[in-house]
Amino acid sequence: MGGTAAAGDARRIVDALNRVVLGQEAATRVVVIALLARGHVLLEGVPGTAKTLLARTLALALNVKFQRIQFTPDLMPADITGVSLLSGTQEFTFRPGPIFADLVLADEINRAPAKTQAALLEAMQERTVTIDGVSHPLSSVFTVFATQNPIEFEGTYPLPEAELDRFTVKALFGYPAAGVEQGILTRYVEGFEADRPATYGVSQVTDAGGLEALRLATEAIRVESQITAYITAIVRATREAASLTLGASPRAGVSLLKASRAAALLDGRDFVVPDDVKGLAPSVLRHRVNVAPELELEGVSADAALKAILDKTEVPTA
Repeated sequence: MGGTAAAGDARRIVDALNRVVLGQEAATRVVVIALLARGHVLLEGVPGTAKTLLARTLALALNVKFQRIQFTPDLMPADITGVSLLSGTQEFTFRPGPIFADLVLADEINRAPAKTQAALLEAMQERTVTIDGVSHPLSSVFTVFATQNPIEFEGTYPLPEAELDRFTVKALFGYPAAGVEQGILTRYVEGFEADRPATYGVSQVTDAGGLEALRLATEAIRVESQITAYITAIVRATREAASLTLGASPRAGVSLLKASRAAALLDGRDFVVPDDVKGLAPSVLRHRVNVAPELELEGVSADAALKAILDKTEVPTA
């Protein structure tokens, strides 16, 4: 797929999402970038800010199988992955769980205990599920969209760092502006219903094969050595910053590289520029670092700490 054609297809996916999910353009762009980079996405925001709507709309635009799993305190790992059942012929047969889909929405992932959250780990990293020693491959399109409410909400379990590190990006969903919020109400007056996808008015943009072509085009984006040096400098600076008690892992650098390629593709370029890296660094790193407790008490966020690091890190020039 040529660069111009790939950029056009990728932008059409973004446009399809923005026509349904109003007022969340920044989050929408980040989600599509992660999808092109073969990454999983953590969506954070208070209830009712269109996190589920975005995942449903994306499945329609790609014409792929969508599955929503509601995470609850009593959800068991087998409820996600599936189970082996003894049949009448005394043989075990595997009954796949809801994770065997293309786009999987793990809704309110931080409401389930750690052992259930961990059931996603192998699937997210290996794109396989192992039951009773037998590996079952997942779809080539398989992507996890996990939603969580901000951690201060009651009845939540913080996600372990090992699991957070497997999400390529963390997209933030805030409250829309007043004009956008009124526009949302107007759409409901006109017949839109979030629980009836037929009312979304979404046309298929591409399919699983088309998405794979876009991902291959993303992987062909050129990355010069000064860009990889810039990414390395940012990631290493998070480990040395006094404001952070946990810095980003080497996997974070890989994620930032892949996401930067996807951003370049979206912008119609066949090479990465420093602004791709700088613009995506907060989305890729904010869930992988921990702010020092005393600064957190003063209201310093991960994004603020990362901005200070980015401002101090020398940007390469052409």
